[in-house]
Amino acid sequence: MTTSPAALAEPAAPRSGGRRWRALATRMASVVLIFAAAAGVIVVLTVNASARAVNPEIAAAQPAAPVVVDEPAPTASQQPAAAVHMSGPRNPPDPSWLGRVAAATGIPSRALAGYASAAIAVAKEQPGCGLSWNTLAAIGAVESSHGEHQDGQLLDSGLPSSPIRGPALNGSGLGMIRDSDKGAWDGDATWDRAIGPMQFIPATWRRWGADGNGDGKADPNQIDDAALAAGRYLCASGSLRSPSGWRAAIYSYNHSDAYVDKVAGVANSYAAVSGG
Repeated sequence: MTTSPAALAEPAAPRSGGRRWRALATRMASVVLIFAAAAGVIVVLTVNASARAVNPEIAAAQPAAPVVVDEPAPTASQQPAAAVHMSGPRNPPDPSWLGRVAAATGIPSRALAGYASAAIAVAKEQPGCGLSWNTLAAIGAVESSHGEHQDGQLLDSGLPSSPIRGPALNGSGLGMIRDSDKGAWDGDATWDRAIGPMQFIPATWRRWGADGNGDGKADPNQIDDAALAAGRYLCASGSLRSPSGWRAAIYSYNHSDAYVDKVAGVANSYAAVSGG
């Protein structure tokens, strides 16, 4: 879990891709894209950079070799609706894809199902965004170890075995956000805290909360809901199909270049071993 409010502070105005790219170019050696031709998957490889270490716990990821992903991104399950587990995501990925990629990446299958379902849903809603499952998975890994923070586990329901709450945002090395939900989501009636596997703050969840498993509720603690909300939030920054666009979207999630590099490194590692 990050110690800064990764946590999606209220979205800033879209950043200028050109200005941001030029600023990054002055201190970064190179940026390499991963393309999935069939699926349009793009992630940005990390760079040798003196990234601003806003969060000292996040080290800049090391560069990885270019990877070309030829295999399509997950498609929705062809099983009849009645065959899908009631506690599962609304857009479950194909079971064979889920089993293969979970085994290759080490991502718990319940978490991976949530990320893939969100990517499928967003692709239908916003085909121009270019959101990939491994981008969401990388954020989930950095934020909460896929809902397994502090030796917890993600249950079949998509809920963590114990609440995942970030530190109080009381200004002590972090942002200062006074309580906005009377402790309803984060258990703190004095300060806000990031909550759930994707680490939303309550105020942002009120705006972006989503129902990813079709149970009629939007719960930031539930992986399908949180992943879908995160996907829509990222796409609000614009297309993720360019280096500047991808970095701007991740930066909007947590305003730290080191965080962006960390997420990029994890996303690339997942693409490299999964083949799609």
